[in-house]
Amino acid sequence: MVYLFKVINQLLMQLQYVTKTAMKNDSSVTEFILAGLTDQPELQLPLFILFLVYHTVTVVGNLSLMSLIFLNSNLQTPMYFFLFNLSFIDLCYSFVFTPKTLMGFVSEKNTISFRGCMTQLFFYCFFAHSECYVLTAMAYDRYVAICQPLLYMVIMSSRTCSLMMFGSYLTGFTAAIVHIVFMIRLNFCNSNIINHYLCDIFPLLQLSCSNIYATELVSSVVASTVVIVSSVIILMSYALILFNVTQLSSGKGLYKAMSTCSSHIITVALFYGFGMLTHIKTSSDESVVQGKVLSVFCTFLLPLLNPFIYSLRNKDVKLAFKTSLKRLKVNEALRMS
Repeated sequence: MVYLFKVINQLLMQLQYVTKTAMKNDSSVTEFILAGLTDQPELQLPLFILFLVYHTVTVVGNLSLMSLIFLNSNLQTPMYFFLFNLSFIDLCYSFVFTPKTLMGFVSEKNTISFRGCMTQLFFYCFFAHSECYVLTAMAYDRYVAICQPLLYMVIMSSRTCSLMMFGSYLTGFTAAIVHIVFMIRLNFCNSNIINHYLCDIFPLLQLSCSNIYATELVSSVVASTVVIVSSVIILMSYALILFNVTQLSSGKGLYKAMSTCSSHIITVALFYGFGMLTHIKTSSDESVVQGKVLSVFCTFLLPLLNPFIYSLRNKDVKLAFKTSLKRLKVNEALRMS
């Protein structure tokens, strides 16, 4: 993990140099104005309060789940290792755009620099693509646990899990780099008002006075490839699980297997469903407006819902939560005595 962050830091320094060069040579736009979710003044304060509550619950929920996994020995398993990383990504993901979105509700003019916009877009793509592959790793983990239970700890060793997570982050990083490299090649010399509450690819393409065909094509291909590859692996994993479970004569075994996978299936369905509707489209005005509305579900609701999906439907997490509460009560009693 430390090595990955070192590699990311070095590549970001190179990306920053390329971005500076692009700003000097290709673009006359030095800052953008984010139009936000709505231009109706009477809705600004209610939306600010609503999204602040969403963000607070998201942070508390994901931090709580990460803390439970880290502090409870019975959750030190491959499944919860991946869940820890999923919560970590959701937590970071929410910080990419939420502060700027909240500022947009209370400021008259919500501006962002060209460099800041590209940085936001990079981390937005990085965490979104990484989450796709983390969900893929979680599906494979469930396949091994159900179909190869005797070899589970051998196949899903600490080294294997770490390599899978490294691959998830590295693949997400590579996809984000591809998006940014093609974006900074464009010339932004028309309007600087982004019809969105964050720096997303297709709203930015609308502002370019360059030929956007290659960038639009590459962005769609990269997003589609990530979705197709990860979804195929997930579907294959669950197809094998279903095939193996149906061979069991006991209906109890089928119920247990499906209940184990239900939280992951719900998360995958929501993430991929809204993700495909939001991002695999063209840069037309209608698509951008539709994408802005749909992206609220991806950027705000999904990171908020994931901790509750995995905790409310998981006996181990609920048991760990009760155990942690008992520890806190005992420690508090000892401190007061």
